[in-house]
Amino acid sequence: MLPITSKYKIAKRLGAQIFEKTQSQKFALSEARTTKKPKRGGRGGGSDYGRQLLEKQKVRFTYSITEGKLAAYAEKAYVEKNPAEALHRMLERRLDSVAYRAGFARTRRGARQMTSHGHILVNGVRVMVPSYETKKGDVITVREGSRSSALFSHLGDPETAAWPVPNWLAVDNGLMKIEVTGLPPYTPSDVPLDYAAVFEFYSR
Repeated sequence: MLPITSKYKIAKRLGAQIFEKTQSQKFALSEARTTKKPKRGGRGGGSDYGRQLLEKQKVRFTYSITEGKLAAYAEKAYVEKNPAEALHRMLERRLDSVAYRAGFARTRRGARQMTSHGHILVNGVRVMVPSYETKKGDVITVREGSRSSALFSHLGDPETAAWPVPNWLAVDNGLMKIEVTGLPPYTPSDVPLDYAAVFEFYSR
């Protein structure tokens, strides 16, 4: 797991939305104090390659996945009728993403750890693969032996009750239960990620 200093460096380059812990007043003030020099062309600058690389990295760090995994997702999504929508849905339907979106974990990295350590069941079966692709009708619950863990103590907090759960998930915090009731919607204007640039990067 990346230390917060490394996250700040990455977020300064890719944007505060990359990590939950950099979406703070402290980070905003740090950014305001930084004098940014205009970037020139080249791999990290204003070239097409630089733009595509930047957007690809945004997606990778937002969902906390490896380069190889993102490349595989992009290849699979590219043959679909709407590649951007397909890629978005693949990323959002990951088990760790679902746990995060439901509020079971406060960060995606926390959700990844939660799933990989075996705390989560899908349809009554323990799943320890964060990239497991959930589908409509799946019921995700916390393993009985993990319910008293400090990992889930926040589920009774008022802050968790106000968590912005997407409408394709039905969550019962008392029962520690999530049901996948639909598919993640994709509206480009609502998603701060440029999936088209990701496909451009991998098609080079």
